[in-house]
Amino acid sequence: MDAVFKELQKLGFSLYECKAYVGLLKTHPVTGYELSKRSGVPRSMIYEVLGKLMDKGAVHLVPSEPIKYSPVPAEELIERLRKAFDESLTFLKKELTMLEQERDLDVIWHIRSDEMVMNEITQMIARTEHELWLSVWEPQVAIIEAAVKRHLRSDVHVFSVLFGAPDTSIGVTFHHDYMTPDVVRDRTGGYLTIVARDGEEVIIANFSDQSTAWAVKTYDPALVLVATEYIRHDIMIEKVTEQFGPDRLDALWRNDPDLVYVMTGRRSNMRS
Repeated sequence: MDAVFKELQKLGFSLYECKAYVGLLKTHPVTGYELSKRSGVPRSMIYEVLGKLMDKGAVHLVPSEPIKYSPVPAEELIERLRKAFDESLTFLKKELTMLEQERDLDVIWHIRSDEMVMNEITQMIARTEHELWLSVWEPQVAIIEAAVKRHLRSDVHVFSVLFGAPDTSIGVTFHHDYMTPDVVRDRTGGYLTIVARDGEEVIIANFSDQSTAWAVKTYDPALVLVATEYIRHDIMIEKVTEQFGPDRLDALWRNDPDLVYVMTGRRSNMRS
């Protein structure tokens, strides 16, 4: 019987409550006085214990003179406990996860070294459930392409902008053809790589031929949104260029010193 008491105690029953309930299962209906004698629960405690068992839905009061008590059948009680614990666990999973995410929203992880940055990117790809946005340079394309093929289901939507690697496609792919990669690399100081998943998480990395790679990773919704919009705008620029031609696009900014700076990162001495 000690093993039964031990398991009931794990479910929130006190030792006296265990003894009283098991005593009722053996003999019922009985008065509180009779139950005290049969179960070993002190007379001074028996009515308080029975009240707690009634609050737990484990005992019925039988209207009689004197008042007697009966147990809720064991199978019914177990189902009630199972349902209550399932509801509690579902509630806690939701609320605790939200608290954890609130904490993570304030965190920006800093990562250094080419290997560690690529590992983080690969792990983020593996966590993708619905949608993946990529802006990738040729030196990193092979690893990222392999990670997408290895980890993602066919129904996950993938959109990518590739700098170089003209013969490669990763999901719905747009090759950055309007401005040469050298110009973009000079403006960003390296191979700026972005991976954003599910509107929830983003990693922004920069690889360089002259120094070790660095990256930041976060769940911050503002940064996830900005990074995803960056890729969306790059995609639209490529489609506009494809539709109207690079010469007409050049004409929009080549003679405007402010737009020259926007596009190249270099100040121009010309006057608009």
